[in-house]
Amino acid sequence: MKLFDVYPINPINIVKGQGSLVWDSNGQEYLDLYGGHAVISIGHTHPHYVARLEDQLHKIGFYSNSIEIPLQVELATKLGHVSGKEDYQLFSCNSGAEANENALKLASFYNGRKKVIAFRKSFHGRTSLAVAVTDNPKIVAPINETDNVIFLPWCDEAALEQTFADQGELISSVIIEGIQGVGGIQVATNSFLQKIRALCDQYNTVFIADSVQCGYGRTGKFYSQDFSGVNADIYSMAKGMANGFPIGAISIAPKIKPAYFMLGTTFGGNHLACAGALAVLEIMEQDKLMDNAASVGGYLIDELKKFPQVKEVRGRGLMIGIELPDELAHAKKDLLFKHHIFTGEAKPNVIRLLPALNLSKAHADRFLEAFTSVLKASEVVAH
Repeated sequence: MKLFDVYPINPINIVKGQGSLVWDSNGQEYLDLYGGHAVISIGHTHPHYVARLEDQLHKIGFYSNSIEIPLQVELATKLGHVSGKEDYQLFSCNSGAEANENALKLASFYNGRKKVIAFRKSFHGRTSLAVAVTDNPKIVAPINETDNVIFLPWCDEAALEQTFADQGELISSVIIEGIQGVGGIQVATNSFLQKIRALCDQYNTVFIADSVQCGYGRTGKFYSQDFSGVNADIYSMAKGMANGFPIGAISIAPKIKPAYFMLGTTFGGNHLACAGALAVLEIMEQDKLMDNAASVGGYLIDELKKFPQVKEVRGRGLMIGIELPDELAHAKKDLLFKHHIFTGEAKPNVIRLLPALNLSKAHADRFLEAFTSVLKASEVVAH
């Protein structure tokens, strides 16, 4: 049997990681400013994280949700405290797509409606409901297509108000990334998020803040939604939760009441996943990683804005998008293969930086030096 070939793969075999550095099978060191799609939140192989998982594995790695799992209660308590949403409820699952799937389903249970408002360039996952609210026809199979999703322009308050005026009584939920990731690091305005909140309150619609990539401290606040000063009804999360151990979750407002069997999962909230997630929150709190994300991220954004070749720098904290002109479309590749720095991208020409939240200023400077070199090399070639 061979692998099902759905990923364009770089010919690099990473075998070791520590902090923001990784090494390949040839011993080559790389600076990791992508963290495997924003997953590595506390750095690779953090000793407290490793010890937490190892200790749990020596006790019990898994049992189903048919028994008490005190680690789930501990995680819910800790997450409520660190996120500032102590009166919310936690449901654990396995991934971001599954978190959004459950959020959309729970919203529909809550108000008995089917319609969902989503936004252009959104990405919410690849499972049935999550991909239906994702604005990318290439990954929506015919079986996923539905008339229940209304795609609106990004941050268009007039379009949002008109849609609610026309169909408000049919709209179950509004789902939005506080900062679009795949869409190119597009930051939702505070006024737009406040408008969503007001209309959801008016029409008893559920406000879902997809925080899978833009949450978990990455922006300098726990959820990027927090910059708006208004709460969502459900927050979905996954990527940074357990530093690479698969876990997802939704944080649910108290007005939404649970009932037996309305949601369920086999692996969600298992002992190892909770141990990993608790380690991340403990490290985030102890090392003040949200403050570091705001500080180092702010420094990077300020420095990147000084490059005349850069069209635009977007983002908050350590969720940064660098939009480049067409003639610099090769920059990401050059950073990887000439300077050994992992970054992400959003089509067509946006470099995405999604490093660990404990990224040092020295490593930020290492990237800036390499980026300067890439841009200078391009100028030489152009002339």
